Amino acid sequence: MGNFTTTLITVAIMLAYAIPGFIFVKTKAIKPDSIGAFARVLLFVCQPALFLYSFNAATYTPEFFKQMGIFFGLCMGMQILVMVGLTLILKNKFDDIRNRICTIASALANVGFFGVPLLEAILPEHPEAIVFSTVFSVSLNLLSWTLAVGIISWDRKKMSVRNMVINPTTVSLLVALPLFFTSTKLPTVIAPIVELLARMTTPMCMLILGMRLATVTPKDLFLSPRIYLSTAIKNVIYPLLSFLIIYFIPLPTYIKVTFFLLGCCPAASMVLNMSELVGEGQTQAACSVLISTLSCIVTIPLLALMIPLL
Repeated sequence: MGNFTTTLITVAIMLAYAIPGFIFVKTKAIKPDSIGAFARVLLFVCQPALFLYSFNAATYTPEFFKQMGIFFGLCMGMQILVMVGLTLILKNKFDDIRNRICTIASALANVGFFGVPLLEAILPEHPEAIVFSTVFSVSLNLLSWTLAVGIISWDRKKMSVRNMVINPTTVSLLVALPLFFTSTKLPTVIAPIVELLARMTTPMCMLILGMRLATVTPKDLFLSPRIYLSTAIKNVIYPLLSFLIIYFIPLPTYIKVTFFLLGCCPAASMVLNMSELVGEGQTQAACSVLISTLSCIVTIPLLALMIPLL
């Protein structure tokens, strides 16, 4: 029951970070129009710091790099499997943006902002595990600007190679990877600052989520069957598939646990970003992320009971 309790407490703390954001918007201390400013701080300041912090925690070896490559392939494969599978099932109904939102909300996970605290709680003896959350984030970023935006817009012209290549994720990697490959650690003066900014990602992400929660109506949030479908797939079916696949892959146990835990993470805020990009489906996207995140306080601790089987 140790994993159940640990994940329950960790997830509960993360969800508690959303409460101030909800209160600030409801009391009009923060206007809904200002949410985007918080999101930009998260995207352009905290997330790059998280990447640097992750790679700074690991030491390069050829074997470790090989494991990262295998992990990257598995992450890409899982996300493509879910998106393509649902596209084939729902494509005759893709004239409705809500079905396209459902498809990508079922596949894209909040593996960075939500995954890192989980990994640090469950695998404290393996700080290098958080590097794999960054690897997962890279795969998610690449798919978001190609397959995911193609699905949500249902228009190939919306796919942006430029945004796929030039974004906070890839720019951060241009700094982090040379340091990682040369086993160069951040200077002692800079490292604590980077760590502080990195640890702000989860509170900031959940604060923004709470703000967004205050802007939607209960009807939009709770009365859409598609939201429950995407949540069921992302929070239950996706992790179970991840478990089944990683169980048979010859990798160290901590990497298997990492892959499984990241698969348990709720729908990514990138889903909302993609809907903002194409200019439709924003309410559906926001509600899908919210319900997926709120329900993970039940799903993640229960799924964590499977960790000893890996």
